[in-house]
Amino acid sequence: MNAEYVTYAVVIAVAIAVLAAVLVGIVALVRFLFRLFTVPGVVVHEFAHKQACDLVGVPVLEVAYFRFGDPPGYVRHVTPDRYRASFVVSVAPFLVNTVVAFAAFLSLAALVATVGDLQTVSNGTIAAATVLGWLGLSIGMHAFPSRGDANVLWTRSRAEWRGSPRVLLGVPIVVVIYIANLLSWLWADVLYAIGLFVLAAWVVGLGGL
Repeated sequence: MNAEYVTYAVVIAVAIAVLAAVLVGIVALVRFLFRLFTVPGVVVHEFAHKQACDLVGVPVLEVAYFRFGDPPGYVRHVTPDRYRASFVVSVAPFLVNTVVAFAAFLSLAALVATVGDLQTVSNGTIAAATVLGWLGLSIGMHAFPSRGDANVLWTRSRAEWRGSPRVLLGVPIVVVIYIANLLSWLWADVLYAIGLFVLAAWVVGLGGL
């Protein structure tokens, strides 16, 4: 009986180990596929940071538009001398990603509006709609500035508000960024992108949305 118990225990342990390995593999695969799906969003987000740095004259030290690491992209730059420059660099992705995602969704909605009978839709139209939807969703999902961007603005606000009370005007933006990052665990970034699509569909006049 003891030998049977040992055998059962070994079988159960092996089964648990195999199941755990499979689950880990599935999670890793899902994360990998998700990273691939969000490549356009990350690239546009970091591109916005880089262009904002160039616009306000902040020297850039290093840029990674996309990588399979954490974070998936980054722009390292010299600390701006002015709060205004920090603000522009930090919030630029929200403006740029929102505009680009909305443009992609507008194009998608306009394309859908031209479709008549679904049975006669060409493969080219389906492919174009798929790409536009992918770009809009991916880029829209990465519109929110990161927590690191919020940390930079918050630190500068605390340090400079006495000398320049105008920096307090940026505090509500910092709070919104923190809340947005917190709610990202509840897919707030995805819902934001979907909201952009719904708005684009409304602008184009798709009555079904």
